Amino acid sequence: MAILVTGAAGFIGHHVARALLARGEEVIGLDDLNPYYPPQLKRDRLAALAQAPGADRFHFVEADIADHEAVDAAVAGRPVDRIIHLAAQAGVRYSIENPRAYARSNLVGHLNLLELARRLEVGHLVYASSSSVYGGNDALPFSVDDAVARPVSLYAATKGGGELMSESYSHLYRLPMTGLRFFTVYGPWGRPDMAVWLFTDAILAGRPIRVFNGGDMRRDFTYVDDVVAGVLAALDRPPPDDGAPKPGGSRAPHSLYNIGNSRSEQLLTLIALIEAASGREAVRVFEPMQPGDVKDTFADITATTRDLGWSPTTSLERGVATFVPWFRARHGL
Repeated sequence: MAILVTGAAGFIGHHVARALLARGEEVIGLDDLNPYYPPQLKRDRLAALAQAPGADRFHFVEADIADHEAVDAAVAGRPVDRIIHLAAQAGVRYSIENPRAYARSNLVGHLNLLELARRLEVGHLVYASSSSVYGGNDALPFSVDDAVARPVSLYAATKGGGELMSESYSHLYRLPMTGLRFFTVYGPWGRPDMAVWLFTDAILAGRPIRVFNGGDMRRDFTYVDDVVAGVLAALDRPPPDDGAPKPGGSRAPHSLYNIGNSRSEQLLTLIALIEAASGREAVRVFEPMQPGDVKDTFADITATTRDLGWSPTTSLERGVATFVPWFRARHGL
């Protein structure tokens, strides 16, 4: 039996697929290699997977999750018993520029994966949600039992919509599902639109960095290895269909968990750590808060640790000290 990993050429998907191969799993990877950021980075991730231990058990299919026929064809003739659904249109700010891309991928695409899971009667569907669903919530840290009815970006609204669709399918068809709300993931093979990458690139090149809200922002930065460990811990523990309330409030076999470092770090702290790892000082350009952004994020991982036996192990200091040398090596700096 195989595990289907959508978004396998993406940042988190690449690392999850590698970890699954390392523990002996058969993996079908699906990705459309879209140009939201340079597709060459995605091809390079796939090339690295092709050299990873267990690569002979990795089968890649280029397909768009919004195309239900392509999704069905990707698994035709291959027995799939679990799905890790990580593919999505990412990015808060881009959702203001190109909102239809988010409806297509995060709503239609998510529905297609739910339909596939229903048809195949998979044993467990683990899917990526986002800390963005907490939107305008003021109480910190964010708990999976908090109300999430005030999204401040379309991206957040579509990720929250994915959670609601998953709840309906789990209720109707008793499909075990787990949604994971990721908090600001960073690390090697990361996304070029994320702060850690953007700041490192600019600082090493001597370009100014844009610091929003005068630097008065905090994020729960989560290292990718910890995220992968959380995904696998969730995969191995499908929620029972026992009628008891799950994290997030469902009485269907559908749980929600925060995957975060459980530390809310000042943005200026991140910049200082990148400066130290780079050996260069940043040129800061302070700008107002951007539309769709939130000031603070902070994950309450009590339920995650209790139910999944998971907790993060990588500090921001150690994570940045690992990422910056990787970035230098990749770019020949």
